[in-house]
Amino acid sequence: MRSGIGVFATACMAIVASSTRAAVANECSGNVSPCINDDTLWPHAGPSRFQAVGGSDTTGAGQIGFALQASYLSRPIVLQLQSPGGGTSAYAINDQANATFLWSYGIGRRYELDLALPLTLGQGGTGLAPVSGGAGLHDTAVRDMRFGFTYALARGERRTQAARDETWGLAARFEVSAPTGDSDQFAGERSGVFVPSVSGDARLGRFFGAAEVGARIRPITELLGARVGTQLLGELGVGFDLSADGRLSAALEAWALPTLVRQLSSEEVAPAGPPGPSSGAAPLIPAEWQLSLRALPLASRELSVQLGGGGALDDSLTTPRVRFTLSVRWTPSDYPAVRARP
Repeated sequence: MRSGIGVFATACMAIVASSTRAAVANECSGNVSPCINDDTLWPHAGPSRFQAVGGSDTTGAGQIGFALQASYLSRPIVLQLQSPGGGTSAYAINDQANATFLWSYGIGRRYELDLALPLTLGQGGTGLAPVSGGAGLHDTAVRDMRFGFTYALARGERRTQAARDETWGLAARFEVSAPTGDSDQFAGERSGVFVPSVSGDARLGRFFGAAEVGARIRPITELLGARVGTQLLGELGVGFDLSADGRLSAALEAWALPTLVRQLSSEEVAPAGPPGPSSGAAPLIPAEWQLSLRALPLASRELSVQLGGGGALDDSLTTPRVRFTLSVRWTPSDYPAVRARP
């Protein structure tokens, strides 16, 4: 089993390396680069009660899980253009409909391999045409694929033997985003992105919650002074079972991506006089919130349907003002506590 993980990891690194060499040679260099992934919501494969926060369980050994998450975003990329009479805004991505196809495969009781294939089904906006004078956006785009693995450190552990409604779990993940998307459509990055993270969840009666911390490790890409580089990852979700059997629940979650590189001020982007010291612009921290409803229509609880909507907590680049999501998950598990409510 561990040798299989090693072969999988080696193949992943080879794909990232070959894709990176092709991506770096194109228009990703310079200070007006479209090689930025405008969709910061990267859902996980496998079981989860939330749209963004990863769960602590894994797909059952020898079984395949599938999920489809559709998302509508409003204005995730807004360009602030300088003009003699002041500044103007150009909506590089005005509206966008994305879909992410997710697969998971359980290779042991605690190990899971994951694959995500995101696509842009439709979009509108100016692209970089107001800046470069070139062509605008395509109607559709291929986005960067992601792959990795999950290891469940603890799966549905009971706090006490008597309290069946008190459980907790913990999982470690390592994912890679390969630059296989359309880099001129804000759908692909200039290189691979490495995403280590740890997530945990807990249940107390009809209340449940989850959190995830990690990082997205990447080189710096610049767009008119906004610099997207390595980011920390923080996600938090809380929920409540609206029905006593747990088949209908509501959840509130939020996520933020503090960027660790300094942003450039407008004077540094377009200096009007001799250069001088500058502290840079405000930090880049894409952040969103979302409220969702989740239903389990089958007795096995392996199928879930979740509908949510939310908005921005910050006006940073890649933060949409509004987002709506719809996800369908089929996640078979070999762990009894997942199939029946504790």
